[in-house]
Amino acid sequence: MRSVRDAAARLVEQVGRVVVGKQRATEQLFAALVVEGHVLLDDVPGVGKTTLARAVARSFSLSFRRIQCTPDLVPSDITGVSIFDQRTQTFEYRPGPLMANLVLVDEINRATPRAQSSLLEAMQERQVTVDEATHPLPEPFCVIATQNPVELEGTFPLPEAQLDRFLFLLKLGYPDRDEEDEILRVHGPAAVAPEQLEPLYDAATLAALRDEVRAVRVSDAVRGYIADVVRATRTADGVELGASPRAALALFRASQAHAAIRGRAYVLPDDVKAQAPSVLRHRVFLGADAQMRGRTGADVVGDVLARTPVPAETAASAAG
Repeated sequence: MRSVRDAAARLVEQVGRVVVGKQRATEQLFAALVVEGHVLLDDVPGVGKTTLARAVARSFSLSFRRIQCTPDLVPSDITGVSIFDQRTQTFEYRPGPLMANLVLVDEINRATPRAQSSLLEAMQERQVTVDEATHPLPEPFCVIATQNPVELEGTFPLPEAQLDRFLFLLKLGYPDRDEEDEILRVHGPAAVAPEQLEPLYDAATLAALRDEVRAVRVSDAVRGYIADVVRATRTADGVELGASPRAALALFRASQAHAAIRGRAYVLPDDVKAQAPSVLRHRVFLGADAQMRGRTGADVVGDVLARTPVPAETAASAAG
């Protein structure tokens, strides 16, 4: 797993030249790319969500498109449209911005539910349907979406079905004092743009990294631990709807990526614990009473991890 570890380290180092103090989030974006997942960056304005997404996209030699969501955005603005060609007397498909390897959907919660739903087929089935014709998306394909959870005016909350399509929900948070001082040092005299970064990896390299991550072993004990954690979210206090089997698969693959980034060819329970909050917290939906008490999905995941028995490390590291 040395190549996966080294590739992640190079990406973190390069992105750190533009986005200060977001090493963990950069690793998670890398993990999503190597397991074919999508990422939702959910945080307040000005903490670097869009810049981080652009910097990661720039580090890969892949096609990149950006969609700025607004209330007047319609599905055809995203998926593309069929236009009648009078010369040939046929309809010609004009691709939308989804026809790219990496798609940044900025402020996704400002788009209407109709526009948001146009992403569902693309994120799940890697294709779009326009006028009864199906068009496959390029390979690889990844959506990185951002949203602001604080400002509610002119926004539309993402439905549960769409949230379940995101592998990770990441919160960047405010930088600490030293990181903020570094931001002023780096970006104060002159802005450092993601466009100044050089691509590190192409599609063939990414495909090879994906094959390595798929080969990471998950023992019977760890696989059972993943199932126990996901199942426990469904009976946790205040939970109305727990994590789905799709969430269990997401946690399985995310744990493989975490182990590979750490240079291991097998998954430990610590890998599962490290990835569980980002994978599960947006897939746990609380009842009204729990929400009024201030309980969150992250609280539920923390409680579940604390009370779910952990398999012994010897059993966890076994090949199965």
